[in-house]
Amino acid sequence: MNDLIVVRILFVLILSLSGYLLNPLNYSSVWGAAIGFGLAAIMLAFEHRITQVSLSRLIGAAIGAILGVLGAYLASMVVSQAVPREAGVVPFMQITLLMWMGYIGLIVGGTKGEMLNLAAFGGLFGSEKGSRALFKILDTSVIIDGRIADIAEAGFLEGTLVIPQFVLRELQMVADSADSMKRARGRRGLDILQRLQKMPDVNITIVEEDFPGIREVDQKLIELGKLYDCKVVTNDFNLNKVAQLHKVEVLNINELANALRPVVLPGETMRVFILKEGKEYNQGVAYLDDGTMVVVDNARRLISKTIDVTVTSVLQTTAGKMIFGRHDDRQHVGQEHKPPGTPAEKPAAREAAASGAPGSPAPL
Repeated sequence: MNDLIVVRILFVLILSLSGYLLNPLNYSSVWGAAIGFGLAAIMLAFEHRITQVSLSRLIGAAIGAILGVLGAYLASMVVSQAVPREAGVVPFMQITLLMWMGYIGLIVGGTKGEMLNLAAFGGLFGSEKGSRALFKILDTSVIIDGRIADIAEAGFLEGTLVIPQFVLRELQMVADSADSMKRARGRRGLDILQRLQKMPDVNITIVEEDFPGIREVDQKLIELGKLYDCKVVTNDFNLNKVAQLHKVEVLNINELANALRPVVLPGETMRVFILKEGKEYNQGVAYLDDGTMVVVDNARRLISKTIDVTVTSVLQTTAGKMIFGRHDDRQHVGQEHKPPGTPAEKPAAREAAASGAPGSPAPL
């Protein structure tokens, strides 16, 4: 890194000195040095930006720019023959064509460069395999679910989020469904995509690859994961299992949610709100903030109350985690069945009588 800094400083000094000595605009030497310094600063800024672009995008941008310039050259030959040779008209149109087609080729080539399969060139671009591994293909179910937006906003997803065109078509079909529930889910998925696109730190890419011979969207996702050698993000249990059989890596949002649930051990005490009664006798059911179900014994009478429970066991299932606990109601029962005239009340009655309060019995 220090060597690069030295090289950059020498680069700026050489350009500034060249501008000072050569004076390209025939102004003062100071202006020439300033011009050289400004050009060096622009080149360094361009170098800083270009190093952040993947090699596939650079290759795509270079190919697009070359094709654009070639097309502009051919078009300029036609213009020079078809347009009257008035002063400045033909050169202006040729320059316009060159800038326009070169710019379009550069932008389109850079945008579509990620679609290049550099692995086809053998080991020449083997270092780019890591950038393709940072791709994350989004499934329809995980887009509709919506939690992917919160995860991306929190910065836990690196790389590029890939949205296949066939997934967009499926979302649109769901959003246009006659069923109101499906229509609402489809529109929610489209809103989630718009939210992802507005995030400045999230890179969204829509790919056109399709597999006409395959009808199922899940199988298309697996084939696309093989093609890009990247991971598929989903919360579909069946897609998760099938993708693993095909040696395609999967990121399951439900597994992430289960991993982030709080860890409790038998014997610990937790405070919960009893929401409803359980299936078994004298059971109450509560839920933690993350949706984990807590089944509490001796809590049927305490519905709509917040109580302390002692964890007895924790059960991990495919659907998630369940916590079983017990409420010690002995203190509660003792307070409810406290007989009148307890020893705690008698001293107060004797003190009131001794003070001669109105309506109190006279001491004997």
